[in-house]
Amino acid sequence: MSVTTHSNLPHSNLSAEDAAALRAIPLFAKLSDRAVALLGGVAIVRPVTRGTTLFLQDEPADRFFVLLDGWVKLFRLTRDGAEAVVHVIGPAESFAEAAMFADGKFPVCAEAVTDARVMTLTAEGFARCLREDDRIAFGMLGSLSVRLRHLVTQIEQLQVQPAPQRVAAFLLRVCPPGEGGASFQLPFDKALIARRLGMQPETLSRALAKLRAAGVDTQGLTVTVADRAALRELAEAADDE
Repeated sequence: MSVTTHSNLPHSNLSAEDAAALRAIPLFAKLSDRAVALLGGVAIVRPVTRGTTLFLQDEPADRFFVLLDGWVKLFRLTRDGAEAVVHVIGPAESFAEAAMFADGKFPVCAEAVTDARVMTLTAEGFARCLREDDRIAFGMLGSLSVRLRHLVTQIEQLQVQPAPQRVAAFLLRVCPPGEGGASFQLPFDKALIARRLGMQPETLSRALAKLRAAGVDTQGLTVTVADRAALRELAEAADDE
């Protein structure tokens, strides 16, 4: 019986867990083991503390990022210095790749809103991987269609799902894995959660109040869920209104 080995794979800086996290991202889902190892050979994985700036608006976009753990907000600075939050990136999401592929400038700023671990892929390193294995480009083209469907689903959720459903889905994402009850801390403040979910803070408060009937209690940033299965059922329920 023949046994397949991976001894001929390039050296990678990624742990097995980080390589699996890379594959969980739509952009890289269809890449071969060799392609993932090539990217891992040029990737830089580093921990960052809350408040760390990853890049600033209008800086040259010479790199892109994969968030392995933690949360990062993307925001623009208005002329009067105020922040306009564009998106909040969660674990297993890539960001800033479009700006880098376009050989332009970062259109937003990026700041860690929790302690996080970030993988950085520079334009030079990524181009080197493409020269080494042009199948990476074809694999990513296939993955882009998967990612597009994912983004369309997200937009549909923001436009169609009622607020309690969106909040329930977010709570499930940040809830520890398992069954039964759980108690955990929200990763960042409720004002930023509301922005991420496309609603006003008062709408978030009303949605959390409605979730009490489903066994969800919120005290400050502490959330207690009586039954994760019931919360999951609510998050996945069709909109009957």
